[in-house]
Amino acid sequence: MNAVNVPVVVQPGQMPGTVSLALGYGRTAGGKVANKIGVNAYPFVSMMDGAMMYAAPSVEISKTVEDDYLLAATQMHHTMMGRAPVRETFLAEYIKDAKAGNEEELFGVKVGQEETKESASKINLWDNHEIGNHHWGMSIDLNSCIGCGACVVACSAENNVPVVGKLEVSRSREMHWIRIDRYYSSDADPKENEKGNLTAMEVPSDNPKVLFQPVMCQHCNHAPCETVCPVVATTHSSEGLNQMAYNRCVGTRYCANNCPYKVRRFNWFQFDSNSAFKDVNPSQDDLGRMVLNPDVVVRARGVMEKCSMCVQRLQEGKLIAKKAGRPVKDGEINTACAQACPTKAITFGDSLNKDSMLSKAWNPEERSYHLLEELDVQPNVSYKVKVWNREEAAVIHREAEKEKV
Repeated sequence: MNAVNVPVVVQPGQMPGTVSLALGYGRTAGGKVANKIGVNAYPFVSMMDGAMMYAAPSVEISKTVEDDYLLAATQMHHTMMGRAPVRETFLAEYIKDAKAGNEEELFGVKVGQEETKESASKINLWDNHEIGNHHWGMSIDLNSCIGCGACVVACSAENNVPVVGKLEVSRSREMHWIRIDRYYSSDADPKENEKGNLTAMEVPSDNPKVLFQPVMCQHCNHAPCETVCPVVATTHSSEGLNQMAYNRCVGTRYCANNCPYKVRRFNWFQFDSNSAFKDVNPSQDDLGRMVLNPDVVVRARGVMEKCSMCVQRLQEGKLIAKKAGRPVKDGEINTACAQACPTKAITFGDSLNKDSMLSKAWNPEERSYHLLEELDVQPNVSYKVKVWNREEAAVIHREAEKEKV
């Protein structure tokens, strides 16, 4: 008889009376970063007709008498609560109108004595930055993102993002440069022109839709973080990047307070050498430091950091093209997150190249939108509206069932 003692996390959409236990944990020969993490679920896997069965019907679940288990999570909210960071529509509506679910929001503007309405992108509070030979950006297709986390792992490995451990995560001190927001649908979402009950809106549906949205530094052309830094440690490049000068940063964290996307991270410790993190960070000795990317600086305690759009890859690609005496080819440079994405949900490129994959992803613009675009910070990262076809699939299934009868 197999028995394991595990913590329980209740997730919306889980069938009542069932539990899910992830495979791949409970290893004993995986090294210090893998051993003693989780439990081995493979004893519950059985063989039937030469195939592995991952469902174990005869399982008893009982509550232990032990103390509560501390769970460290970065996702502190479940629903969008009436807002729309992820815009969505249904396939039938999208076929009728390509801008379905992506209606332009207009704001009242007074010019002289006349009042009119304009989109946020046409209301400029700042002078535009000078544009150089390139203007880098991203397009993220929410139809393709499956929330696997490959982009997060690739970014951490490429950019020497420190692993801070469970305790620091529980203190909201995670260091990931890219995160994946996950939203469940709620039956209490307000209809148009309604306020709704905030408490009820935070409760997901019994059978919810699930939405994933990768969020990194949006590299705003009118970045709020740049205007509040007292030592000009964060600046805007001529290629559209919001860049950091780490040796200038004094850690006021004004930029983090002013960032509407909450993507800036503060180094509370010298993670790479602090012995308190030796079990989660391998870079505590000369051998362990070989895992670090030599092209990316290791940040010090008291310094802000964030997504750099893999600037080290950009510089390398431009240098290779310069030495060859030619322009940078489209697709020649790619960020770690876009390269690792198994569904190609992330497209990176130069928006000044009208034939680039990025320009084609941005145009036509019916499905493209900017996160919190009403702030008019003009990000260089855009998202594509999520188009559901589950309603149509349900109709097709019902019609097929009728035909059988």
